Amino acid sequence: MTKNFKIYAILSIMLIGIAFAGIGCLERPDDDRSITVRGSDTVLPLSQAEAEAYMDKYPDDRISVGGGGSGVGIAAMIDGEINIAMASREMRQSEIDSANRNNIYPIEHTIAWDGIAVVVHPENPVKELTFDQLRGIYNGSISNWEEVGGEDRRISAITRDSSSGTYAFFREVVLKNDEYRPDALAMSATGGIVQEVSQNRGAIGYVGYAYLDQRTHALSLDEGNGYVPPTAESIQSGDYSLARPLYYYTKGEPEGLTKDFLDFVLGPEGQDIVTEVGYFPAR
Repeated sequence: MTKNFKIYAILSIMLIGIAFAGIGCLERPDDDRSITVRGSDTVLPLSQAEAEAYMDKYPDDRISVGGGGSGVGIAAMIDGEINIAMASREMRQSEIDSANRNNIYPIEHTIAWDGIAVVVHPENPVKELTFDQLRGIYNGSISNWEEVGGEDRRISAITRDSSSGTYAFFREVVLKNDEYRPDALAMSATGGIVQEVSQNRGAIGYVGYAYLDQRTHALSLDEGNGYVPPTAESIQSGDYSLARPLYYYTKGEPEGLTKDFLDFVLGPEGQDIVTEVGYFPAR
């Protein structure tokens, strides 16, 4: 009798364990509620703020955010390493073709708008430039601030590296696809541009609007219709020429946490965060 009781007890414990295991199987695994977002350094501070707000609201979910540039994020998405690629430019046809060969069909989501500000050291007397002057500075045909109304000082042109969507956008819109001057100093992150310009009176660089602070001065630009400063009003109205959309790219239609997070970013709470961080709501 004692032996039978022991066998019964063991079987009962096993059945209880199996029952609890079955309940666990009904729950979504942790991996299903964890995603990675990577790419554009311009979009990075926005995505970090969005992810923090989302995880405060849904503490069981995990969203990992990293930078590296638009090209890095897109490549990681194509390779299946991440769930969302952040980009400050549209995907190139070569990238779309590469994704399609991997049976990935990316979908573009505009999550916000941004303005690119051209910045100089606060003590630089030059406060405005025409697009022609800016193009000359970055293609190398203008090398001294004296040539654009400033002091006799060599120009140090700072740019992002070629993996950056901002690099590509600036080259297309401002340089008209000219090559960057060979002595331009390329930075792997936007923060590096801010730091270099703040420490070098002869430097000039370009950054996303959200990176503006007292360490640099943002120039007014004239594309042909008068000088316009990079302000919230001028960017949203379209009067400022260097405005652009910011994107999330997903591997096809988003599902699970990817969809939930994207819906949050595009919803009222997420778009309020867009404004708080220093960008402009998607339109």
